[in-house]
Amino acid sequence: MKEIIFLGTAGARYVVFRQIRASGGIWFRTENTNILVDPGPCSLLRITRSKHGISTDKLDAVILSHRHLDHSADINVIIEAMTEGGFKKRGKLFAPYDAVEGDSPVVLQYLKDFLEEIIIIEEKKKYSIKDITFYSPCRHHHRGETYGFIFEMSSTRVGYLSDTEFFPELKECYKGCDVLILNVVRLKKKDGLDHLSVPEAEEIIEAIKPKKAVITHFGMTLIKAKPWVVAEEMKKRTGIEIISANDGMKLDISSL
Repeated sequence: MKEIIFLGTAGARYVVFRQIRASGGIWFRTENTNILVDPGPCSLLRITRSKHGISTDKLDAVILSHRHLDHSADINVIIEAMTEGGFKKRGKLFAPYDAVEGDSPVVLQYLKDFLEEIIIIEEKKKYSIKDITFYSPCRHHHRGETYGFIFEMSSTRVGYLSDTEFFPELKECYKGCDVLILNVVRLKKKDGLDHLSVPEAEEIIEAIKPKKAVITHFGMTLIKAKPWVVAEEMKKRTGIEIISANDGMKLDISSL
């Protein structure tokens, strides 16, 4: 079993604050391992309401790509739930330095002792969580310390491009991924906005040529354009299977 569950697909803050799309993060699951990535606002609610048999007491680790609230707002309540209020010291947290230390961390100090371990993410360093390994191939160009990840789930490599502005090296960083998940906020490129647009995401996908690509983390311009229509148009132009994620969607990648 190799599954990816999209607890939420909200991107821009307007979409998140009004919960036009949910903002619960992404859950990676194998037979032995459960990992939650970027638990934004309402993540706990989306987990408890999921139809896919997930729960916080099954979590082995939580990963933050960066500390912005649309990616981290529920991190503290998830830690509380995962450790049963600290009565069961368990689980690992992987996060950039400024998310757990420094002047304005998002993880509350008293919760740190609840966890089995806190690991500061470093570029190109590999980490293991039971039968899943992951690493950040490069630091992203985004406000604050931000990373994307490549997950190795047995023979399948899954790339997750978290928030970033486009830079050419992204196409090399994520090369070799079988599945590529991209946070795509904008329909069209907008100068000064450090998020990917559809044309930029398409350029990355064409360069990497994954077996399957998934766009998510939508802003209003993309939502108004209907992401499933946008993804179908991208698929026609590239010849690569591209789909748009839906809130609560489960993607089975066992056959890839």
